[in-house]
Amino acid sequence: MRLASHPLWLVGFRPFFTLACLAGVVLPVAWALVFAGWLPAPDSRYTSVQWHAHEMFFGFGWAVLGGFLLTSTKNWVNIRGYHGPALMLLAAAWTIERWAMAFGGGWPDWLFVPAAGLFLGTIAALLAWTLIRHRATDSYRDNLLFIVMLPAFLVAKFQLLAGDFAAGHGMALALFRLAFLVMLERTLTQFMKAAFQVAILRNARLDMAIKLLGLVLVGEFALPPALTAAIALALAALLGIRFFFWQPRLAFTRIDIGIMYVGYLAIAGQLLVEALGHIADFVWVGSVSVHLFSFGAMGCVIPAMIVRIARGHTGRKVVFDAADRAVLYVMLAALAVRVLLPQLLPGAYLLWIALAAAGWALTFGTLAWRYIPMLMRPRIDGREH
Repeated sequence: MRLASHPLWLVGFRPFFTLACLAGVVLPVAWALVFAGWLPAPDSRYTSVQWHAHEMFFGFGWAVLGGFLLTSTKNWVNIRGYHGPALMLLAAAWTIERWAMAFGGGWPDWLFVPAAGLFLGTIAALLAWTLIRHRATDSYRDNLLFIVMLPAFLVAKFQLLAGDFAAGHGMALALFRLAFLVMLERTLTQFMKAAFQVAILRNARLDMAIKLLGLVLVGEFALPPALTAAIALALAALLGIRFFFWQPRLAFTRIDIGIMYVGYLAIAGQLLVEALGHIADFVWVGSVSVHLFSFGAMGCVIPAMIVRIARGHTGRKVVFDAADRAVLYVMLAALAVRVLLPQLLPGAYLLWIALAAAGWALTFGTLAWRYIPMLMRPRIDGREH
């Protein structure tokens, strides 16, 4: 089929980073307009806040994570990877899910549930099958975590669809947090060696303890609050200890690497805020725990990864030019606007929401303008994929 051979469908990151950039422009702005009362709430089965939370994790977030895993898993097990019609099906399912979540409030269950679950069910099954089938040749033995996490994402999704939104949302955040911890552990080791010729601390017991504690927190909805707080504090402490052995002073001399360290610190900070929420009657303005993760980890790490993967996997040299660096600074500003300023000036909360959404949209709009054309064209080094 001629369409299936288009460069967009050669590797998973191409269609899904395209969708992620577009979602990164549309979803936050739509939410800010809904929150301000300038747009009607989506015709959804969920409240507008729940719709926003779902879409940022399962819409935007899974477009990024799906593109990353579809690309990485083929490299981890050394196979061709899903392409052509398989990617077209996944992209269509992702689009149908966005429509169902925004406009399917009156749909019958027999239509809404498959439409809202087809994308995640299909991509999780395909990725798990790749990792299980090629387990013997997998270059990362701890990819067993992804074999566990992929069906766990389906459990989180089922909880959301079944009406237990708090449990499903908390589980989704914990799963994304664990996925980011695994990704940062692997990539920062490589980036620091390539950029500064230094080896950051990699201790098998410490690394595994961090990942296992992160995995336990996936079941937070079933744990006593005191135990959740203790585990979150322990994980934050381990992350802090490891951070000081990861050469942060060097990393922060380069924005393209330093911003990933910001994401790492945001995860630790989110764990501390979450733990505090379980043990003290402390009120933050504007869901600080969630937004420390969404803006601090996802918002800071994802643009840098899109630039690296889009450049490297299209045959280009991985160099951050002035425009690439600028969008990273914009996202850092958006993080401060969304998390810090509401604590200082809560009376201007609507303004902070609008500015943060504008910063997010500007970041991903710029990435879309610069990188979607690359994703639509063949590699420049002559390789097929």
